[in-house]
This record gives sequence, structure tokens and C-alpha cells, in this order.
Amino acid sequence: MLRLFRALTAITCLAVAPALAQTFPDHPIRIIVPQPPGGGFDLSARVVADRLPAILGQPVIVENRPGAGTVVGSDVAAKSAPDGYTMLLGGTSNMALNLGLYPKLAYDPVKDFKAVGLIVSWPFVLIGRKDLPQASIKDVVAYAKANPGKMTYASAGRGTGQHISAAVSFQLAGLDILHVPYSGAQPAYQDILGGRVDLFFDNASTALPQIKGNAVVPLAVSSANRYPVLPDLPTIKEATGVDFNIDTWFGLFVPAATPAPVLEKLRAALAQVVADPTVIEIFAKTGGSMSKLNAEQSEAFAKAEAAKWSKLVREAGITAE
Repeated sequence: MLRLFRALTAITCLAVAPALAQTFPDHPIRIIVPQPPGGGFDLSARVVADRLPAILGQPVIVENRPGAGTVVGSDVAAKSAPDGYTMLLGGTSNMALNLGLYPKLAYDPVKDFKAVGLIVSWPFVLIGRKDLPQASIKDVVAYAKANPGKMTYASAGRGTGQHISAAVSFQLAGLDILHVPYSGAQPAYQDILGGRVDLFFDNASTALPQIKGNAVVPLAVSSANRYPVLPDLPTIKEATGVDFNIDTWFGLFVPAATPAPVLEKLRAALAQVVADPTVIEIFAKTGGSMSKLNAEQSEAFAKAEAAKWSKLVREAGITAE
């Protein structure tokens, strides 16, 4: 029945596609963000949403739909009408990691979506509370090995990029550090700034202001190479010998049955935004690297990330439960 429904939906969309493309968009568009305000998901969505109306001629509304890590909002987007009026802010977490975290994921990141395009990426930065006795990642490793279960690390929720970055790298390094999940980056920061949790492997976009304000101690980056914004900070591989790297990337996605002419309009609009010098400057100030991939390359990249990380997460035995 499900296959029949999808086939009928596709046929219907093909029939109405030409007319829809001529009038699209004729009312507001929403971008679903599957995380609360304040993190990399939210920042990426709002920068883009602020500029799309001038191109598309309609308001673009950011709708935060957090829950179950990033599952709730992503599932809402997957099941929305494939008419171009609902886009998902997709990223490493909900488009790649979740496939490995959940044995029965409510949506399929590969089959249920098409990429409008990627926007920006950042590494994760491992930070410690300001009064952390360990001054370097090597000190953290030494202490954690000698005192299993005594240190804690925050995340923006089970299954988020912050969780996986920390869990996989710590596991590969043989460290037993207690996970403390929160309902987003902002509440996690409340506790790390308050000294109630030791570590947080966060998106650089939200970690950098805290680092520059000397509110936290930077320890390492998750990228394959050193991060130009924090050039003195070692990578996880440099500091621990563990062959691990991950970047957090974000882009826009629509339901897979969205008519091609509508999808192309959205892709062209997003391409204009990503090439906008003011947008490039905004993300550069947060330490982000703009995507240089076209729409087709973005889709291929997202599929490759899903295959890579679902395998790694399953092999590491990490679940969202």
C-alpha cells in the first residue's frame, strides 16, 4: 500500500508540476529546524531565511520543531506536502548520523528527501569549563583514563552531532566519560558556563563566541586538519592518535516527490544566497566554510555521508536510546 501511495503521489505531482511551477511560490514558505533556537541548525536557517524572501517574493518562516534529538522535526518535514512550501534544515545529525542511531528511524534521509543545496560547514570544537583542572586534551585523556566515569560531557541531545563527535572519539581513545544530554545547545552552555559539566564537543559556530570571551577552555577540533580560526588547537588525531574526524554541515532539503520545476526554483534561490558576499561574511565571522557544491553534488555528498556515518555509528555500538 505504501508503494502504491508513493506512486500515486508521484503521478499527481507530475500532472500538476507545470502549473505549480508557474505560480510558485504564492504564499509563505517554512523552514523546519529540528533543534531549538541557538545552535548551528538555527543559525544556518535564519541567515538563509532572512534573504530568500527578496528572491522568492514570499516570506520564509523558520519553525523550530525539536524533539528526540533531531527526529521529530525531520519526520514532520518528510511527511509534509511535496509542494516546495516546506523545507528541512538538514545536517550531519539528522541526514547522516540518525540512520545508524535508530534501528527503525521514522523517516529515511536518503529516500524521503532531495537536496536543495548545502550551505555551510564547521568543525566541532571540544571545550572545557573555564575552571577545568586539565589544561589540554592530553591532560584530559590522561585524567579520564586514570579516573573512568569521573568526567562528564554535555551534548545538545542523544544522537546529535555533539553527542556522536564526543562518544565516538572518546570510545576510540578508550575513555569512559559520562554523557549528559540536554535539549539543545543553549541549556548545555548554561551548565558548562556554570561549571556543572566538564566538556562539550560543540559546533564551532556557537563555541567560538564562548572561546573568544574566555568563558570556556578550547581543547581540540574534530576536523581532519587544523582549523584556521584556531590554528594553535590540535586535531583529535594529533592529540590522541585516534583516526577520527567529522565536520558538521548544513543544507536545505525538500520531500523527495517535490516537482522538479519547483525544486529548481528553490535551488536557484539558495545558490544566490550562498553566493551573497554578506552571507559569506556572516558565516566567516562564525568560522564557517561556505559550500562550493552544486545541487547535484550536494545530494551525492549527503548520500555518501549517510552511508559512511550510519556504518561508523553502528560499529561503535552507539544508540539514541
